[in-house]
Amino acid sequence: MAEQKKMTRSAELLRVAHARPGITRAEAARLIGVGTGAATELVARLAQASLLAEAPAAPSGSRGRPTSVLVAHPSGPLVLAVAMRHEDWRIDAVELGGTTLASASGEHASTAWPEVAAAVFAAADQMRSRYAGRVRAMGVSLPGPVSPELRLDAANVGWVDADLTRLWPDAPLLVAGNDASLAAAAESTRGAAVGAEVALHLRIEGGLGGAVVDHGRLLIGASGAGGEFGHMPFGDPAIVCPCGASGCWGTAVDGTALARLLGDLEPPDPVTYARRVIGTARGGSVVGVLATALGRGIAGLVNGLDPDLVTLGGVAVDLLAAAPEELNAAYRAGLMGFRRPTPPPVVAAALGDEGPIAGAAEEAWSALLTRLG
Repeated sequence: MAEQKKMTRSAELLRVAHARPGITRAEAARLIGVGTGAATELVARLAQASLLAEAPAAPSGSRGRPTSVLVAHPSGPLVLAVAMRHEDWRIDAVELGGTTLASASGEHASTAWPEVAAAVFAAADQMRSRYAGRVRAMGVSLPGPVSPELRLDAANVGWVDADLTRLWPDAPLLVAGNDASLAAAAESTRGAAVGAEVALHLRIEGGLGGAVVDHGRLLIGASGAGGEFGHMPFGDPAIVCPCGASGCWGTAVDGTALARLLGDLEPPDPVTYARRVIGTARGGSVVGVLATALGRGIAGLVNGLDPDLVTLGGVAVDLLAAAPEELNAAYRAGLMGFRRPTPPPVVAAALGDEGPIAGAAEEAWSALLTRLG
């Protein structure tokens, strides 16, 4: 029983060290409810297992005994975090506490899933060779819903029923999720939504996705496909979405909507295209049209979900910066009357474009810490 209790406390200490990198041993002991002597023993156990270490804290300028902080063990486990987007992919090797040790990336415009998966697998294999024996899990962020069986359906990219196990066929631990959902989780853990009771996150890439984090818990739905807010019928019913539905909200606010309104051909790179046009003279009033459609939809979700904060990621941040008056006017006009005096703030995500890959790393570390515990 005593040994089991030590293992439980060790797992708690490891989670605290991950969530609050650079925390002192004394502060960690307080958070998990043990004395300093017990904390010293737990840190020693974790150091012997190559999971945790101590290092001198940054100089504070005050006199007294130097303070040490808890850090990742230099030989400790790593996770691979992968972000697969509409135009490119990136893979990071991430240690306990969230620090990235190495990265690799590539482009894949209009490339079929098997070829993209092979490129990511090759990059991951190089990472595993570089950090021999240390890589213990992989977390993947993707531009579409992911089933519990690790199948991806990203119609906007042409990846339908894609087998995610191709990214690491014999992975000891592989987790994956929608990019907007993982970005939402990361914002609630390390970003702008820290402390929010109910946070709504919306992200525009080649379409619109989002997620709700309720008291720290990411809501993903019964089949893992929750948060597909871009497929709510807030758009033009005459526009057929690649998903097969008509009038999807995402088709009114992304790069393809911008191109359609400007009379351009549908861009193969909707994110790059949108960012190139938004904020320029060419975008003109069309950007305001997209911002208005975004604000109106946000109001509908706030009325239905009752969040206390809304964070925006991807191209939504560009729309907020380029046309704040149009977006906020449509948002406030669409709110129920009792919400207007104190509407939930709509702010840019603190993690920016790093949100999805940070969320993938957090998902992988969460699964790994559970297994280690």
